[in-house]
Amino acid sequence: MSHSLRFRIKLSLLMIGAPVVSAWAQIAPPPNYDQKLSDVIVNATRSDTPLDQIPLNTTILTKEVIESSPDQTIDQVLKNVPGVFLNDVPYYQKDPTGQSINVRGLGYGRTLVLIDGLPANDAFYGTVQWNQMPLSSIESVEFVRGGVSSLWGNYGMGGVINVNTRTPKNSSQDVTASYGSFGTGNVSASKDLVVSDDMQMRFSADYFASEGFQNYATISPGSPTNIKNGMGTDTVKNTNVRLQNYFKASRDTNGFFKVGYSTMADLSNNYAIAPNLIQTADVAGGTTTQIDVDKKAQVNVYYQNTNFYKQTANNLATAPNKPYINANYTDPYSTLGASAQYTHDLKVAGIDQYILGIDARNISASNQTNNLAPSSAVTSVNYAQGQQNFYGLLGQLKSKATAIPLEATLGARVDAWSSQTPTYYNQNAGSAPTYQAIANKSKTQLSPSLGLLYKANTDWDLRGAAYQAFHAPSMNNTLRSYGSAVGGWYLANPNLTPETMTGYELGTDYRWKGGFAQFTAFNNYINNAITSYKITSANAGFANSLCSASGIAGCVSNVGGSGYTNVNYYTNQQNLLSRGIEVQYHHDVNPNWALDGGYSYTRTVLTWSATSDPINTQVGGVPKNMANAGVTYYPVPQASITTTVRYVGNSWMSTGSLPVPAYAVVGLKANYQINSQASVFASVVNLLNRQYVTFNIASQASAYQAGMPQAFTVGARINF
Repeated sequence: MSHSLRFRIKLSLLMIGAPVVSAWAQIAPPPNYDQKLSDVIVNATRSDTPLDQIPLNTTILTKEVIESSPDQTIDQVLKNVPGVFLNDVPYYQKDPTGQSINVRGLGYGRTLVLIDGLPANDAFYGTVQWNQMPLSSIESVEFVRGGVSSLWGNYGMGGVINVNTRTPKNSSQDVTASYGSFGTGNVSASKDLVVSDDMQMRFSADYFASEGFQNYATISPGSPTNIKNGMGTDTVKNTNVRLQNYFKASRDTNGFFKVGYSTMADLSNNYAIAPNLIQTADVAGGTTTQIDVDKKAQVNVYYQNTNFYKQTANNLATAPNKPYINANYTDPYSTLGASAQYTHDLKVAGIDQYILGIDARNISASNQTNNLAPSSAVTSVNYAQGQQNFYGLLGQLKSKATAIPLEATLGARVDAWSSQTPTYYNQNAGSAPTYQAIANKSKTQLSPSLGLLYKANTDWDLRGAAYQAFHAPSMNNTLRSYGSAVGGWYLANPNLTPETMTGYELGTDYRWKGGFAQFTAFNNYINNAITSYKITSANAGFANSLCSASGIAGCVSNVGGSGYTNVNYYTNQQNLLSRGIEVQYHHDVNPNWALDGGYSYTRTVLTWSATSDPINTQVGGVPKNMANAGVTYYPVPQASITTTVRYVGNSWMSTGSLPVPAYAVVGLKANYQINSQASVFASVVNLLNRQYVTFNIASQASAYQAGMPQAFTVGARINF
């Protein structure tokens, strides 16, 4: 590896907030962090903002940092970032409807995820299908915490995560392959093609498969008929193919066109007889026109179509307690969206830049749930079809004071949301469908924001931000009713309305030649939070009325000894408060050693609830204390060895019940650059094979989940 190449690698390191974090081999002197920050442009801000000018806590993960992580999936890489709550179970072990991200303890489904600046949250569930983001295709990840609805609208409570995929650089190709424990393997390939000075193309393909590990602990109240841990059937098979085309339409206009297709088949319900299948196709295009040296206009259009087929299973209540499929459902849905934005950089009347934008998005979805008897006969059918529309108008001003080194960002956005359910019916076996009239819902939401950044000196910044944000109910909450007498009933509520959040944060960044230290404190309050709750026995009559309205055969409020019925219902009747701190640190000790550290304290409680969840108690799935540390050693210029430790404090599986003890997990990753074209790597997750249970995800709050066991991976990368 040449001296210049090593230096370039070092300069493309992990950058957090105003700082930068290294994670690859480096012999050259460490970079000047303050100088480097001004060169990093963050696209997730919609205004191409330099990293050191963002008033919100921001993290950027580069390709080199991602490749140096012991973890093999992007969700598990992200869980090591302060402020992110993801359990130690990779996405392919989870139910597809539970693959999301929780930022600052605000809850799952309340953070916006983008791929190359275009919305990636699942249109029906609001979750994130991480299988669409294989590590081999990722160039960098931008993570801006805090309320960003003033820029992006829906989902903008916890922040925005923008995954930048790799773009063509030259006429070359690369292949990456890895294999490890539990039959986990990955093969990816890409081809870059420079057609001309005005056109570049990239074709990429990725295949991932794993048998998975047993993710339900032996003390779990979950199913005993687990089929994982190498018992003959792959837990998951992922396939992704993508074509990217970048072109110059004219002297002043650049454009792009992208098309992709992905599939994921898994057995996340832990029954071999009940596989799930997700198929997604997407297409997007856009242009950026440089109107003048300080003016540009952007237009984007995108479309995504998904078909999700899911089955659930359960054990017979009587001997021989064999499993059977108790329900299946099909969710076809699509998203059509467009956006336009005008950006003007100027120095007039104290204004340095302003942007004006407009965007629109339509989500169309349907759900058909077939409830089945042990004989496989259909006992009832629940069908719903509807759509949601979003129309947003946004503006943002940036200004630098002349008398003092103060930078201000003022933004506001108005969103018009509407929900329509044109068809909704239930049909019991042998009966005619019962149609229900569901009134349309609509709401107009204002989302303002103010950010301030004070440059105390070249090395020290003080920053603060205040914002409002909102999150519309997912169509899963408004359309899909399902369940069984064994597992309970889960009933949709088409009358849900968007939840809103008010928040603020304060922080400081200090940098020196070889590192940085960063501190952020935040306070967020969610009003009218959406939640699913189990109806009490005292309200069994209400539960029965909901069952009757749903039309699902067999739906009755069976009252157990716990004081609750077996009927669950979505509602807007909670308020939630989340406050805490985030600390991050990096230091290049010398050319051979580097240190990293992070810590977060998050206190998230319900301040009011009409449900049975206790108030002023730490909510489930949010450990108060989390910390991570890493040591990187560069024994020779071509090699790096990184050791990581992740600590997760005590938490609840569900709020106030099922405690999850604290745990710590050690990871190890080694990289070796054979030459400029080839490298090899090896990693191990849970090096000491610690046996522990991890906190819950949204769809599995009633069962303990075993954390990732010791898992080895070896692989190689070739570029030619």
